[in-house]
Amino acid sequence: MVVPGGERTVVSQLRRGVLQFCVLAQLRDGEKYAYELVRELGDAHGLATSEGTIYPLLSRLRKLEWVASSWRDSESGPPRRYYALTPAGREALHAFTAEWEPFRTAVDTLLEHKEHRR
Repeated sequence: MVVPGGERTVVSQLRRGVLQFCVLAQLRDGEKYAYELVRELGDAHGLATSEGTIYPLLSRLRKLEWVASSWRDSESGPPRRYYALTPAGREALHAFTAEWEPFRTAVDTLLEHKEHRR
């Protein structure tokens, strides 16, 4: 569905708003390189993205100091940059998670209520 007056779909607008926090969540249990993040996001409904999207996002997260990165040799090609969640990133993820649940519940409640009125 395209939003009236815009080119972006509803899903792409939602994805754009939460993608950075989904990436932080992916890094919660350990470091990963960009292609792993892209592949895992692709496995989640509505979150498929490309390396062309993930690299600028990771750069922004590094500037915010929510992630740190380090280069490592790879057994199957050139060195890879691995990304890890920082304490500030963990705090940002925690704050988002605390806000997300009540927000999601409120939206679900409104959507369910509207469906029942029809």
